[in-house]
Amino acid sequence: MTSKYDAIIIGGGHNGLVCAFYLARAGLKVRVLESRDVIGGACVTEEFAPGFRNSTASYTVSLLRPKVIADMRLHDHGYRIIERTISNFFPLENDYLKLGGGTARTQAEFARFSTKDAETFPAYEAALEGVAEVLRDIALKTPPNAGGGVRALLAAAAQGRPLMGMDLEAQRDVLDLFVKSARDFLDGWYESDTVKAAFGFDAVVGNYASPDTPGSAYVLLHHVFGEVNGKKGMWGHSVGGMGGITQAMAKACVLASVEISLESPVAKVLVSGGKAVGVKLASGEEIAADIVAANVGPAVLYRGMVDNSDLPADFVRRMATFRTGSGTFRMNVALSELPDFSVLPGKDKAEHHTAGIIIAPTLDYMDRAFTEAKVSGWSRQPIVEMKLPTTVDDSLAPPGMHIASLFCQQFAPELPDGKSWDDVRDEVADHIIDCVTQHAPNFKASVVARQIHSPLDLERKFGLIGGDIFHGRMSLDQLWAARPILGHGDYRSPVAGLYMCGSGTHPGGGVTGAPGHNAAHEILKDRSFFGRMLRRA
Repeated sequence: MTSKYDAIIIGGGHNGLVCAFYLARAGLKVRVLESRDVIGGACVTEEFAPGFRNSTASYTVSLLRPKVIADMRLHDHGYRIIERTISNFFPLENDYLKLGGGTARTQAEFARFSTKDAETFPAYEAALEGVAEVLRDIALKTPPNAGGGVRALLAAAAQGRPLMGMDLEAQRDVLDLFVKSARDFLDGWYESDTVKAAFGFDAVVGNYASPDTPGSAYVLLHHVFGEVNGKKGMWGHSVGGMGGITQAMAKACVLASVEISLESPVAKVLVSGGKAVGVKLASGEEIAADIVAANVGPAVLYRGMVDNSDLPADFVRRMATFRTGSGTFRMNVALSELPDFSVLPGKDKAEHHTAGIIIAPTLDYMDRAFTEAKVSGWSRQPIVEMKLPTTVDDSLAPPGMHIASLFCQQFAPELPDGKSWDDVRDEVADHIIDCVTQHAPNFKASVVARQIHSPLDLERKFGLIGGDIFHGRMSLDQLWAARPILGHGDYRSPVAGLYMCGSGTHPGGGVTGAPGHNAAHEILKDRSFFGRMLRRA
């Protein structure tokens, strides 16, 4: 082996950088190995057409934990988030809905569709915030490990204490959100189909499922536990794109003496005597380390980088069925002008241009998008979320020009009848642009250039199996202590010295930094424990 480190991080995405930072701050010699020629994983800003830059994969921020921001001093390294004035804009048939901008304003908007729903909204908002606060509390805590003895029982009791402290009504809300479908949950609160869709959209973001799927209400909740600039539940734009976040993280890592290597894809985790001892790069180079932390998804790690012979047979069997694929088709589009929406005409920047623009008018629409995708691979009426980052950050495009981020659902991770996404990606991209043009008639003609990321493209470029932006389905059997698998929810793998620090672990997907933070603390805990044992021997 050519070199030796205390710790190697596989993958330079945001969680890998967070993990590396905490380990280096504790005095470890750390090296990050990133396969691409740019740091940041799926949280990057790249030029996708001459003069046009955008967040080419992840595209908006809210879930990044304040503790991580503070510990890494990201604001000192250029981190800046612009808040949305309103959260979302839904163009409808001959109408529209704007969501956000404060409770009173949202109530006024809902009242156009249902007086009852407008009156209900404050109680709904309070109920979700109560449960979201519990998620914030446990996001930076390691889940108790099944079979972990007294220590695990104590951890489970500690993490369950906030739930037990809730009143009965709040506990019922928790149960509803964790087991019900989004439709069943929202039916218990609202009567307007439009209002239900405004909230139900969050249940299918990155989730290849119907709003009728049991457990989909949790995904709705997962998207509201974040905050921006200290304001809970808000979403914002990272100045310079999402790459501004990971560039700031990389600067913090370098100051902590982390070594970052680009174009260094890892082919295999090296195991000797049941313990990870380093990695082998695709180039053939071997690098030794006492600790290996994988920021790649569990499917990538255990189906390709670790030999089955180094893993327990039952673990291998269960990881073979670890579910991935979020139904995502991602596009970045260069525009000559802003979309001119039929229901809110105008090409000059307006409030609705700065919001998330959602084409998903009803829960039935979302359900059809999923059921059609299961049969034919994609829907005639897909779910589309569009962001126009240049309305708040004009540094991303030439003067007077704009960019659009199109995050589209539901698209089958694997197409039926043996078809490849390579054969239909342009056809599907045309279809998506036509869908947007139905609401903004100038959109198609304004397209200057486009970058297409089908589910297969997302897998090849970013290592997201089946295009899964969460590194694994956010279903009830793959959450908390069972993420990625029961018995290994504490960031430790079955191989001593091999850890997981990516979104395939608790608390799941999104740009949170929590898995990286938590994994680092478990690594340091183990290192301290074994160090004490060696000193006593």
